[in-house]
Amino acid sequence: MNGIRSATTKGLEAWLATMRPDCICVQELKAQPADIAGRFEALAQLPGWFHCAEKKGYSGVGIYSRYAPSDVIVGFGNPEFDAEGRYIEARFDTPQRKLSIISSYFPSGSSGEERQAAKFRFLDAMHAHLMALKGERDFILCGDINIAHTQKDIKNWRSNQKNSGFTPEERAWMDQLLSDDPARGGLRDVYRQLEPEATDAGYTWWSNRGQAYANNVGWRIDYHLATPALAALARSSSIYKGEKFSDHAPLTVGYDWTF
Repeated sequence: MNGIRSATTKGLEAWLATMRPDCICVQELKAQPADIAGRFEALAQLPGWFHCAEKKGYSGVGIYSRYAPSDVIVGFGNPEFDAEGRYIEARFDTPQRKLSIISSYFPSGSSGEERQAAKFRFLDAMHAHLMALKGERDFILCGDINIAHTQKDIKNWRSNQKNSGFTPEERAWMDQLLSDDPARGGLRDVYRQLEPEATDAGYTWWSNRGQAYANNVGWRIDYHLATPALAALARSSSIYKGEKFSDHAPLTVGYDWTF
């Protein structure tokens, strides 16, 4: 969102009212609970749940859902990153199934070596968490992963191989997460499953520098990462570029299921 206040002033809520999603996951709220109260608890009549960063004007994630969750988990049990407001999980459990929708905002390491080291710590902790969760329930993680996985996912891949978000180590982390080995990964990149050959059409983020957006010099760093059973239910995807709510474009996936 690059700020929930900013995104809503640019027409986000009207777009949501037109789209009528069952669920929307948002990242980078840049808001505190007091900022959300009385204005952003719901968008387009969708109630929301939030994990705000302790630091003002920083990070923060949320989930808006047409259906009430059976439980909401705030944070993933890592004190360093839970303080940064990077994970919220809404559970929609029934006697027949265990289902989670997760909104997560992975750190960027672009500001320097210290933050890149923090990003690697986050990736290690998140991998362990997702593998444990996969053993218990089906889930879709929707989020700004801040990693372009392959050359198809970034315009200028040659010049970015040493830059945060496209380093060999980060891409190897994605390789492992999406591998067929259930012990090491076993998740699915839902957009790539639906659009295996997409390149420029799949970008979801553009730098504010120069004419990156106008020239579609972008990165695909926003994902639906799902367990195989849920990924198999994905039927359609779209990336909305008709309006610019932030430096990211919304990624929508249609799944064939009933709550």
